[in-house]
Amino acid sequence: MTLILLLIAIAGLLVVMRQEGGAKQAITVMVVVGLASLIFASGMLALILFIGAAITAAAGLPGFRQSWLTPRVFALFKKVAPKVSDTERTALEAGTVGWDGQLFTGRPDWHNLLINRNTGLTAEEQAFVDTQCATAAGMCNAWDIAFERADLPPELWEFLKQEKFFGMIIPKEYGGLGFSAKAQSAVLQKLSVNETLMVTVGVPNSLGPGELLVKYGTEEQKQHYLPRLADGREIPCFGLTGPRAGSDATALPDTGIVCRGEFDGKEVLGLRLNFEKRWITLAPVATVVGLAFRMFDPDGLLGDTKDYGITCALIPRDTDGMEIGRRHCPVGSPFMNGPIVGKDVFIPLDFIIGGQEMAGQGWRMLVECLSVGRSITLPSGAAGTAAYALATAGGYTRIRRQFNAPVAEMEGVQEALARIAAHTYIAQAAVNQTANMVDHGEQPAVPSAILKYHLTEMQRRVLTDAMDVHGGKTVTLGPRNYLGVSYSGSAVSITVEGANIMTRSLMIFGQGAIRCHPYVLKELAAKENDDIHAFDEAFFGHAGLVFGNAARAFTQALGLGMADVPFGGVAGRYARAVARFSAAFGLCADAAMTTLGAELKMRELISARLGDMLSNLYLSSMVLKNWYEAEPVGKECELMEYSLALLLHRVEVALDGFLQNLPNRPLAWALRAITLPLGRRWPEPHDDLTRVLAGAISTDTPLRAKLTAGIWTDDNGAVDNPIARYNELLSDYEHAESLYRKVAKAYAQGELPMDALHPEQRFAAAQQAQVFSAEEAEFMARYEEKVLNMLTVDDFAFDAFAHNKDTVVHHASDR
Repeated sequence: MTLILLLIAIAGLLVVMRQEGGAKQAITVMVVVGLASLIFASGMLALILFIGAAITAAAGLPGFRQSWLTPRVFALFKKVAPKVSDTERTALEAGTVGWDGQLFTGRPDWHNLLINRNTGLTAEEQAFVDTQCATAAGMCNAWDIAFERADLPPELWEFLKQEKFFGMIIPKEYGGLGFSAKAQSAVLQKLSVNETLMVTVGVPNSLGPGELLVKYGTEEQKQHYLPRLADGREIPCFGLTGPRAGSDATALPDTGIVCRGEFDGKEVLGLRLNFEKRWITLAPVATVVGLAFRMFDPDGLLGDTKDYGITCALIPRDTDGMEIGRRHCPVGSPFMNGPIVGKDVFIPLDFIIGGQEMAGQGWRMLVECLSVGRSITLPSGAAGTAAYALATAGGYTRIRRQFNAPVAEMEGVQEALARIAAHTYIAQAAVNQTANMVDHGEQPAVPSAILKYHLTEMQRRVLTDAMDVHGGKTVTLGPRNYLGVSYSGSAVSITVEGANIMTRSLMIFGQGAIRCHPYVLKELAAKENDDIHAFDEAFFGHAGLVFGNAARAFTQALGLGMADVPFGGVAGRYARAVARFSAAFGLCADAAMTTLGAELKMRELISARLGDMLSNLYLSSMVLKNWYEAEPVGKECELMEYSLALLLHRVEVALDGFLQNLPNRPLAWALRAITLPLGRRWPEPHDDLTRVLAGAISTDTPLRAKLTAGIWTDDNGAVDNPIARYNELLSDYEHAESLYRKVAKAYAQGELPMDALHPEQRFAAAQQAQVFSAEEAEFMARYEEKVLNMLTVDDFAFDAFAHNKDTVVHHASDR
């Protein structure tokens, strides 16, 4: 009887903890079971439960704890809590908290995710993507852009300006297109056919003068610049990073000193700027430069403030003292990028974006804009690049035959193809759904870091896998190579807009732990305001959350009391796993913050693993929402399962790595018993799914069509489209494969000449031997000609690659 009552007490307390019922409910459970134990079973168990109830009352009931416990905890908290700098505070207060905050609670409310349905693009936006974007994509030849001219063709530049590609984010009343975030993403995914094209269009529509002017500019600045930016009369760039300020943009040493000077023949109050910027996209061709600098007023010409902090201004290209026009050479992709140097550049104060009243507000302006731009531009480019790689890798591996079979039938190749399919699917779901959040008013600061890091890393992995399955076809550069330039340029996306190492190690969890946690920001605010009552409410709410997550993580890991989710069928299993791991993540996050305190900032490996857990839970949620809203096609269920199994496997790997490396070992052992009581349960996706997905993207299927629907697949561009060629071949593949097998069998049985080694010879011989009809032989001859055209690589004159022909050594002629 004692054991039964003990189990009842444990079960009751777990239920109270899971529901975060509070001290009163816990006390009630212990008192009731204690009385039952005293009457029917063990007095010792009753004593233990009564002592537990007393301790809970003293520590948990507000009337008791506020008189003795809260003051002591508050005093300790003041000593150990990390100090938040003004710069960090600005970053933390930027943006909004949405689904990322739900994942911190351990009990995500799926209604908050599903309430804003992604309804797609407007008719006007879709027409632009289908027409103008397809035309722009069809004007790009990667070899010509990267190696022949190191620039977009002039007719493409003119087309981009004419069609207002640079004005997507500019409202229509200022002459722009006024597109939604979803439309911007769709445009960039389509333009990802070429990295230089995507970057050229993406940057003016991301962090830069256009967005800053729309949000913060004076009406005079808007009226002057926005129409000119929209139609391409002005090309903008934004100078932020420099030799000594890259990822740590707040450390920029560039200065603007308030002084009097001459401008347009008049003496005015302004700024004397000295700066050195590097890695500035579009700088070589920009006509107006957005500039970030530290603003000082040593002589007090504006008032008592001496150091205003980071400020942003707009500077015309022809301003005296500014050196601009030279180029960097970005690896793999020659988009316009270069340095800007300014020596004693004088500008009037009204060049400050937003006017004088916005002096010193530059860092806030930048981080608020970055939370949106960083969730759109590079993630959209990554999703688009992945779709292009999928289209070509699937097509190539189906038509490339070795050992009398398409290489797409080889399991080693299938493993890479399935990964490509899953990463493309995840990237598309994440970027499209996050853009939809932006359109509903969110400024997703933490999700933008998640997307920037994980989607560009997926892009790099997809391109590596695509290169692997293409083999010699794409390691040989030339006009026929549609993949090599993108592959070599993938490092650019990894580096810009916050280096990926820094984003993973410092930003995702480092920002999310304070910004998204339900209580941490409130506790820090209470500390700053010395408000003990606010601290009491926040701290003990936080304590309830810790106990709740412990109970939820433990019981759900055992398969008990699984979360209620709005997903039917197989998707429900994955949604319940997201909820379970959300509780485990929340518990581990609190454990790390409590035991490491301010040291957690420097324990980047710990922070990175917590960030990996949060990120993969977020990406899993985006896949689930995408699945919930869409009409699935054949084999999409298998793709959804593969993708979610992959992401949840990564969550579990990150959790296991965190537990292995948490410095407080007894706590780590306790956390493992709670969060992984049965060990790791999420392996990598099953081989059966791998085979299904590889076949689905390498043949003419609705799934392949859906995954490539947002990219350029037309056959009417100014340059040839390899995807159109592959799609044409795949549409005839089943008929061709049956004839390949027929001729192979005839050759093996000796019905064809032994020296008929080339396919063309066998087809002709098969017709003569009446193995093929004349129509079949003609069909296969045409089909094989198209195949050979896609397999062919380029070759060049011996001295073609030497910039200085005089240095060429003609080795063969020396013999």
